[in-house]
Amino acid sequence: MNSIGVVQLQRVLKSRFAAASNTAPMKILTSLAVAASALFLLSSCGNSGSFGGIHTFNAGGFRFARSSGWKHFHPKPVSATALKRTQGLARDKHGMPTYSHKTRTRVVRTTAYSHEENEVGAPWRKNALGTYLKYGAVRSAAADWSKYPVGTRFKIKGLPYTYIVDDYGSALAGTNTIDIYHPNLASMRLWGTRIAEINVIRWGDWERTLNILSKRIKYPHTRMMYYAAKAKVASGRVARN
Repeated sequence: MNSIGVVQLQRVLKSRFAAASNTAPMKILTSLAVAASALFLLSSCGNSGSFGGIHTFNAGGFRFARSSGWKHFHPKPVSATALKRTQGLARDKHGMPTYSHKTRTRVVRTTAYSHEENEVGAPWRKNALGTYLKYGAVRSAAADWSKYPVGTRFKIKGLPYTYIVDDYGSALAGTNTIDIYHPNLASMRLWGTRIAEINVIRWGDWERTLNILSKRIKYPHTRMMYYAAKAKVASGRVARN
């Protein structure tokens, strides 16, 4: 919340307290409790005036955002059909299924990350391509590029957004996990770790993936992804659109 909003709120609280001084003790306590709750919530909004897409604040007060509430934040439960299709598949270290390169509908473990974590080696709000991380109708995601080549686009069941793999992370190498980008820590923590059903709508570019990773093999995780992707392309076991 900006300084103007704080001043306005302080004036309102001051007048409310003065008016409450002539009322019964219980009403005074109730007024103060409501005022304290409002001050706490508004002070958590930050400079942008928003908190994880759950609410917004304006000079008139506090209101719930209609465009990006809970309905479009968490994915829908994985279908019984999708779960049944995971039977008999190999698993990664997190116990998640490893699919054939031809399979587009998948059950995956998703995690969340944000540039506000200020991780070492991660430039501010930039992805592994050096461009800005996305959080709109199209949203950024990180993954092992030997499983989801750069540029792969997918949908998460129950959400209206399109996700694009334009980032990676050392903890993702060798796993089937997809890390979903969030613009702040509050939103990131609300997502947490959850199992989701995804549908790949377009596979990324394997040649571009190899070209980028070949210049970064001095790092263990990018070296692992590079050689895994190279072997997969050489075998012909790669998804094509």
